[in-house]
Amino acid sequence: MAVSGQRRRPVVALYERIADAVHDGTYPPGSTLPSEPKLAAELGVSRPALREALLLLQEDGLLTVRRGVGRTVNDRPPRRGFEHVQPLEELIGAGTPLRVRALLRTVEEPTDFTTQHLLAPARAELRFWESVLTGEGTAAALSHEWAAADELLDRVHPEFARALRTAEERAARGPAASMLSVLLGASRETALTAHSGITATLLGRRRGDQLGRPADTPAVLVTQVVRVGETPILAAKHMLPTGAPALPVLQSH
Repeated sequence: MAVSGQRRRPVVALYERIADAVHDGTYPPGSTLPSEPKLAAELGVSRPALREALLLLQEDGLLTVRRGVGRTVNDRPPRRGFEHVQPLEELIGAGTPLRVRALLRTVEEPTDFTTQHLLAPARAELRFWESVLTGEGTAAALSHEWAAADELLDRVHPEFARALRTAEERAARGPAASMLSVLLGASRETALTAHSGITATLLGRRRGDQLGRPADTPAVLVTQVVRVGETPILAAKHMLPTGAPALPVLQSH
């Protein structure tokens, strides 16, 4: 599957509009956002689309929902834990790796999430992979993975840069792979470190459609950042709905 020239998914564009309003002080830290109907009218978007973008902003630590108050702007991003680096399809496959089905292999400009975790400049071009992990015919997880810009990868981990390009060419002809598995396969001579965070959330409409579940299905969101030395080269979000295979967790202090 070839990399397309797409720059912004619609929900990402809406996410960025709201994030920009947070960063320029329209909605300063501690402030409460307008109600969904009012905010949708102000932005000229539908409420379902707005709800999807707000959900992403909550997951990325920009917003918090407070009962009786509404959505408030956070003061700082959440703290995160640490992990052993292993592809999700193997980690939750219980001895039988899940199948990776490629939904999208494209290039897009940074969002707040990738700017924060990959330290990407505003106009960088980042490879974005969207995949569904399936086992026994059932969708078990939805993965979003971003790689650092090619220019940076060519400096700090050229083997990964080459492996990504090869994997995208192969995805058009046969079985797909996750970006993390490609990274690990290209890193036999390169030491990696990683950290992750786990939060509870809801699937939302679009991700529910992709996983064949209702929009209000409870889910676990796993975020990951993988580094070479001090340089982040991969960031990911993995959505595991209720009923997905168990996710083993080792917490470091």
